[in-house]
Amino acid sequence: MNATPGVGLVERARALAPLIAGEADEIERTRRLTPDVVAALIENGLYRALLPQSLGGAEVPIEAFMQMLEEIAKADASTAWCLGQCGVCAMIAASLDHDTAHEIFNTQPGILAWGAIAHEARAVEGGYRVTARWDFASSSRQANWLGAHVRIVGVDGAPRKNADGSPEVRTILFPAESAVLHDVWRAIGLGGTGTDSYEVSDLFIPERFTAFRDVPSALRERGPLYRIGTGSTFSLGFAAVSLGVARATLDAAIALARAKHQSLAASAMRDNQAVQGLIGRTEGDLRAACAYLYETASAMWRDLSTTGEFSAAHRSAVRLAATWTIHQSAKVVDAAYHMAGATAVFRSNPFERRFRDMHAIAQQIQARDTHYEDVGKAILSGGVDAGR
Repeated sequence: MNATPGVGLVERARALAPLIAGEADEIERTRRLTPDVVAALIENGLYRALLPQSLGGAEVPIEAFMQMLEEIAKADASTAWCLGQCGVCAMIAASLDHDTAHEIFNTQPGILAWGAIAHEARAVEGGYRVTARWDFASSSRQANWLGAHVRIVGVDGAPRKNADGSPEVRTILFPAESAVLHDVWRAIGLGGTGTDSYEVSDLFIPERFTAFRDVPSALRERGPLYRIGTGSTFSLGFAAVSLGVARATLDAAIALARAKHQSLAASAMRDNQAVQGLIGRTEGDLRAACAYLYETASAMWRDLSTTGEFSAAHRSAVRLAATWTIHQSAKVVDAAYHMAGATAVFRSNPFERRFRDMHAIAQQIQARDTHYEDVGKAILSGGVDAGR
């Protein structure tokens, strides 16, 4: 790998945008990232943004990761989504012993993907055995390792419990060649992510290839990044992806308005006061969402770097900002799409795919309306201060 870890990831992402934009049609057609795009992301170290420095990763502050994804999303949402997914998956390295993490992430291509929490693994001598199928493994077609989050069943067949009585859940990791991938991802948007299902049968997982995810006491790395945990990092990353999609869609609408004449009038679209007002309001909405998301991430990072604690207040603030940003980005995309009129419905123009991609993002777990309820409940219970 030629790229120096931690140096200029945002600039590299911006430089790769023309390549990615040029491959976007093929990514959509084949429903997975193209070899040229994957090679460029690897060569420039973008998959390693959140990998510990002790393993040759960049271990960048969270804002740099978000900015990197935002730049990639302006070119293609599917590429940004895959990069965000695998980038966050690499954070599990902070909970593995060094030799195990080195084997996974420093063997080319060094990409890990995983899906949703589901199913059980049975404890056996030296590790665990599992037969299961999981869904929603974005970028699984590029990965050489796969993971899964499973509940643990003891040798006696009884579910194992943590000290607080909750089910013991571990992340298990295994070579992608150990699994059968099922080509199921035919979705309204994010079509190029290859978010397929994967299955294993009676697979043995050695103990060292398992970890407790997002458990601070299990961390082997002490950097502030790993205190945030994968859940909140996914939220911030995918919210940044939504900002990139919204920015690109609104820019396309602005470019169209500058050049287009209305069909029944001689005046240019840019001279229409209704269009002018809509662009002004929509630009304000997007800037507000961007400022809110990044200020929340910045304030959290400052506190975390000082105290070493990712608190319940931080988690609540991140959840609220990420959810609201994704919803606001969807409104921006909708406004730009409708502003473009009939032009927007053609696949040859830069609206239709971004409209679909944005609404696929808005359906993900990071954008659930119930997050507002969770934050409201915390505020009303006094567990989180309003305005913080």
